Amino acid sequence: MRLLNRPPQWLQKEDVKELRKSTEEFALIINDLTALGERIKLLQEEIAANLNEQTNRTLFTLTVVTVLALPINIIAGFFGMNVGGVPLSQDPEGFWILVALVATFTLIAGRWAFRKFSN
Repeated sequence: MRLLNRPPQWLQKEDVKELRKSTEEFALIINDLTALGERIKLLQEEIAANLNEQTNRTLFTLTVVTVLALPINIIAGFFGMNVGGVPLSQDPEGFWILVALVATFTLIAGRWAFRKFSN
């Protein structure tokens, strides 16, 4: 552009016209490249947002599964202790009572978690 504003005296008018034409084409190409760069940035941001959303959904699902497995792990921990006085250990139906209690709690927690998940 500086050369076009102050062309040297040895440059002929036809050369100046060619230089002006080439400069205009070059400016259009630079503008197109700038616009493409902005589009690329927008696409990268959109892809990053989609990946973050997918990661959040996956982590939420993992958290729900972990929470649903918590009662079973707690009961397994109680039964794994080598101490006396384990609840319902002398009752013939004690195992099934605890299974029903854990299953009920797990179902209630599952319904609550998936109700929140679907909203």
